[in-house]
Amino acid sequence: MDNHKVFCGLVIFLQIADLPRGSTYNFSLCNHDEIQEDLLNVLDPDMTFKKEELQLDFHTCEDAPPPPAGPQQSEGSRRAERAGRLLECVLERARGCGERPPLWRSTLFVLQRHCPGYRPPQVKKLGIVAVSNALPQDITCLAADRMLIFASYDNILHAFARNKEVVHTYEGHKARIHLLQPFGDHVISVDVDNVLIVWDIQSEEEYLQVDFDKATFAVSAVLHPSTYLNKILLGSEQGSLQLWNIRSNKLLYSFPGWHLAVTTLEQAPAVDVVAVGLVSGHIIVHNIKFDETLMKFQQDWGPITAISFRTDGHPVMAAGSPIGHIALWDLEEKKLMCQMQDAHSTAIAGMSFVPGEPLLITNGADNAIRVWIFDGPGGTGRVLRSRMGHSAPPTKIRYHGQNGEQILSAGQDGTLQSFSTVHEKFNKSLGRGSINKKKSKKKGLKLDTMALPPITVFASEVAHQSDWDSIVACHQGYITCTTWNYQKTSMGAHKLRPEEFSKHKPIDIYATAVDITSCGNFAVIGLSTGRVDVYNMQSGIHRGRYGKERAHEGAIRGVAVDGLNQLIITAGSEGLIKFWKFKTKDLVYTTELSSSPNGILLHRDSGILGIAFDDFSISVLDIETRKTVRTFSGHHGRINDMTFSPDGRWLITSSMDCTIKTWDLPSGCLIDCFLVDSAAVSLAMSPTGDFLASTHVDDLGIYLWSNRSLYSLVSLRPLPADYEPSMVTRPSTCPVQDVDVAGDEETCDEMVEYVSPEQLGEQLVTLSSLPESRWKNLLSLDVIKKKNKPREPPKVPKSAPFFIPTVPGLIPRYIAPEEESDTQSKVVNLGVLAQKSDFYIHLEEALSTNEYTAPLNLLKSLGPSNIEIELRGLAPEGGGSMEVMLSFLRMIGMMLNKKYNFDLAQAYLALFLKLHLKILSSEPNLLEEISRLSTQLEETWIYLQTLFNQSLCVLTYMKSALL
Repeated sequence: MDNHKVFCGLVIFLQIADLPRGSTYNFSLCNHDEIQEDLLNVLDPDMTFKKEELQLDFHTCEDAPPPPAGPQQSEGSRRAERAGRLLECVLERARGCGERPPLWRSTLFVLQRHCPGYRPPQVKKLGIVAVSNALPQDITCLAADRMLIFASYDNILHAFARNKEVVHTYEGHKARIHLLQPFGDHVISVDVDNVLIVWDIQSEEEYLQVDFDKATFAVSAVLHPSTYLNKILLGSEQGSLQLWNIRSNKLLYSFPGWHLAVTTLEQAPAVDVVAVGLVSGHIIVHNIKFDETLMKFQQDWGPITAISFRTDGHPVMAAGSPIGHIALWDLEEKKLMCQMQDAHSTAIAGMSFVPGEPLLITNGADNAIRVWIFDGPGGTGRVLRSRMGHSAPPTKIRYHGQNGEQILSAGQDGTLQSFSTVHEKFNKSLGRGSINKKKSKKKGLKLDTMALPPITVFASEVAHQSDWDSIVACHQGYITCTTWNYQKTSMGAHKLRPEEFSKHKPIDIYATAVDITSCGNFAVIGLSTGRVDVYNMQSGIHRGRYGKERAHEGAIRGVAVDGLNQLIITAGSEGLIKFWKFKTKDLVYTTELSSSPNGILLHRDSGILGIAFDDFSISVLDIETRKTVRTFSGHHGRINDMTFSPDGRWLITSSMDCTIKTWDLPSGCLIDCFLVDSAAVSLAMSPTGDFLASTHVDDLGIYLWSNRSLYSLVSLRPLPADYEPSMVTRPSTCPVQDVDVAGDEETCDEMVEYVSPEQLGEQLVTLSSLPESRWKNLLSLDVIKKKNKPREPPKVPKSAPFFIPTVPGLIPRYIAPEEESDTQSKVVNLGVLAQKSDFYIHLEEALSTNEYTAPLNLLKSLGPSNIEIELRGLAPEGGGSMEVMLSFLRMIGMMLNKKYNFDLAQAYLALFLKLHLKILSSEPNLLEEISRLSTQLEETWIYLQTLFNQSLCVLTYMKSALL
C-alpha cells in the first residue's frame, strides 16, 4: 500500500498493484457535498460514524463526475452510482498517463478507526531510533524506500535492513556514486562518470545500464514522477530533461530545458507537475505531460539546493540555498511569501514537509537537523525541535561531574555543548558566546557582530551549579572570560575581565588559562601579560590578583587550584612554576623548569601536577614536596593535551605526531602507545575510569575509547624504547574486524593470571592466608568449650537419620561403609585406641626425611579443636613419643627459618608449650631444641621491630610535614 490519506477518523489506503513499489500516488476527490455523503454511505454503510466526527477534507477535482439526475432511479441507487463513479475517477487519476491496461487489478482498501479524536501522527521528538553498522568509508549518498535504506561510498552501494545490518551489496560502478533513487523492486544509481545502473534489489544483479555522453547530457538529478509507470525523469548539467522508460529502455521524451544546470527535481502535489531547481537560483514549476512552464520563481542566494511542497492545504513551496536561507513561495499568488534567513549556518542539504502537517524538516552541512512549525502570522516558521552537533571541529573536551555521564565540548564554531555517554536524548547545547545576547538574537548568524570568538580553554565544577554559574571559559584572542550555566543551558550573567579594560578591549591582551576551585565559588584566570586574577563566580566581582603587578614575566600557560583551596599553581612561558597561598596571595615557592611549559594539569586527589613542555617532554611534579618525581620523553610533536586516570596512576598524553601514550607513574614507564590517523587535539579520562574521550583534527565527533583493563586481563609491562606503535582505527558503532585482540592476548607471556607465591622474598616475613578463627583462639579453647557446653546431654534420635551420616570436622566427609556397623559390640578393641593419626605418621616420617611440608599442610586443614587433639596426642601419656615431640619442634623451627606462616608458627608453638611444659622441662633433648627456637624467635622479632619503627617514623614525618 503505497499511499494513504488520513481524514480524522478515516484512513484510505490506495494500492495500485501494477505501479512500481515505493512510489507516491496523488489523487483528488470532488468537493461536492452530495458526493461526499454518497462516498460516506458506501464506505460506512453501518453508520458507525457520526457526520460531525468525520470532517472530511476533500480537494477539488475537475474530472469528478457531476451528480446525475433523473426520476427513473431511486434515491439509494442514484447515490450508490455516483459514489461508484467517484471511486472510478479516483482510480483513473491514480493510474496516470499510461495507455496500457494494468497487469493486475487495482484495489481500494478502506480502514475505519472508531476514535473520533484521532489525529495524524506528528514529529514528537528527534530521538535516535537506531544506529546502523559502520561502513569502511564516509557515506556520500543516501536514499530509502519503505523497506530498505541505501547508502553508498565511493563506487559501492549497500542496502541496510532493520536500520542496522547490510543485507545487499551492489558492485559494478567504476566511479563514485553521487545519485540514488529507489524505484519499486529496483534501485537506480548514477556515478560521476555518467553511468546509470538499475539494480534488482533482491538478486543484486544489473537490470539495466545506460551510458550517457557527459558532453551532451551529464546527469545531475533523478526523479520518479508520480503515477508514471516504469518511468524516471533525469535532469542534466546542460539544463535539458529526459523522460525514460526503464522497462523498455527507451527515451520517451526530451525536454529542451532552460540552458542552465539542473540541481534538483521535486514532485509537486499535483500530478504531472514537477519543480525544477537551477544553478542560477531559478525555480521552474513545469508540467511534464504537456511540456509547458506553469510558473517561474527566482531567488538571489545562489543555486537551488532543495525543494519541498506543503501538503496540509496551503499552496506553499520551500526552497533552500547554499548560504543557509530558506525561501517560501505562495503558489496561488505566484510570489515570495516570506524568508527564513540563517535557518542553517551552512548550505541547506535537504528539506521535506511532513505529509499533512505544517512541519518542515531541514538539515545542513552545519551538522544540525531542525523541525520548523508554521503556526504564526505571515507564514514564517519557527524552530520546534532541533538536534545539532558541532558545525566545526571541537577543540577542548572535559568531563562534567564525577559520574562520567556528561562531556562538555567547545568547538571552533563558538558553541559550548554537552554530550551524554548514556543516551543521545540527554545531549544539549549551551549556545554560542555573545557580547550582547539581545542584540545577537535580532541579527542573523552571518551578520552577528556580537558573537564571541571560539572557546579555547574552559573549566567546570558541579558544586553550586544549581545556585549560580558553574563553567568559566576563555575565548580566542579575547580578554573577557564568560560564565555559563549548565542547568539553564545558556551563557551566564557575568563577563570576567580586569576593571581597567571594562570600557575598551585591548588588542594584544587576552585570557590564556582558567580554573575553578573545587567548591565552585572562585575562578582563577591567567592573561597573556602574566597577570593572574581571582573572581567570585556568584557575583562576578574581582577578588584580587597574584603578585604586585603580575605573577609572571611571560604569558600564563596554566593555572591550577588544589582540592582544599590552599595553593594556587601558575606556570609562565618564561619557564617558572610558582606556588601561591590562595587566601593571602603570597608567593610560597618558585621552581625553575628546564624548558618553557606548554600547559599544566593537576590531579587534585593525589596532588601531582603534569607539565607539558615545548620541547615535547613531560614532567610530573609533587606539589607537597615541590619536586619533579617523573620525567617522560618520547613524543615527536607538540603535546596537545593531557589527562590523568581517576586513581592518579596513569598519565595519558596526545601529540601532533598522531600518537596517544599512557605513562605509568609508579613505575615511570610507558605502558601503552598507539597511532591514530588524525592527531588528537584534546583528551579527557572519565572520573569512573571506564572511557577515554578524544577529539581529533578536522573531525566533528567525540570518540570514546573503552578501558580494557576493567573487564579483561591486560598486560601492563613497560614498552621497549624502540617500540613502534601500530595504527588503530578510531571507535565506531561496529567492532573492527582487522584487529585481532584475542590473538594478541594469547601471544603475551604476562597475560596469564598472576598467582602469588607463598614466600615473596627470603628477607620478608609472610603470614598465612588462613582465617583468624583457625589459630587466634588456640590458647583459649578451654574457655570457649566451657561457654559452649550444652545444658542438656544430646538425645539419641528415635529413628534413623534421613541424610547420609558424615564424619564431624571442618571439612565434612561421608562415613565409609566399613565404618558403619549394624550392631554395637560391648568388647572394646584396644588396637583401635592405639591407632596413630595421619599427622603423627607424617611427623615420624619427617624425622628421617627432614621434610615438614606434609604435616604442616595437614595441620593447616584442621580446625582449632582437632589441632588441640593432635598436639595432645604427641606426648607419651597420650600415645605419642619424645621423638615425635622433637619432630614437631623442628617443624616450627623450619617455619621460622623460612619466615612464612609466621602467625601459625606462633600459635602452634604457644599451644604446644601450654600442653607439654612439664615434659619439655624434664627432657634435655627437647629443652635444647626449645632454646634454639627461642633464639630464632628473638632475632626475627628484633628484625620485624626495626622495620616497624622505620615505617612509623616515615609515617609520622609525613603527617607532621608542613606545606
